[in-house]
Amino acid sequence: MDMRTRVNAALKQAMKDKEAARLSTLRLINAAIKDRDIAVRGAGAEDGACCGDAEVLAILGKMTKQRQESARAYEEGGRLDLAEREREEISVIEEFLPKQLDESEVEKAVREAITATGAGSIRDMGKVMGELKSRYTGQMDFGKVGPMVKDQLCASGNC
Repeated sequence: MDMRTRVNAALKQAMKDKEAARLSTLRLINAAIKDRDIAVRGAGAEDGACCGDAEVLAILGKMTKQRQESARAYEEGGRLDLAEREREEISVIEEFLPKQLDESEVEKAVREAITATGAGSIRDMGKVMGELKSRYTGQMDFGKVGPMVKDQLCASGNC
């Protein structure tokens, strides 16, 4: 079952179960997916073109990151009720994301990507990141992975 179908099925179930908070978050996800579809069609794609599972995973990852930042800001501002609401949205969004890789799995994936791309210096960082994104979209935070890639490439002495 593709991501779009999973989200729609969960949306229908939330309506049946009268889960207002969950329904609201699922509608936000659906709206983000539809916005991306419109952007894809507006960019000159063929009629009926829509974003695939990889793009949906990227959307969900971005939504999760936005909510984490918002929750942190609300906590700093003393608005714990709003921070909790953001965390509830994160838990709904994460239901659709694949299992996140732990630290050792990320390091292993970075080493494998460096080997697969034949990267030898910091100039090859883009190739390595592209390889990681194609294989692990939604499974790792690429903001944190970038410095890891840089460190491993620099460890070979080619910085």
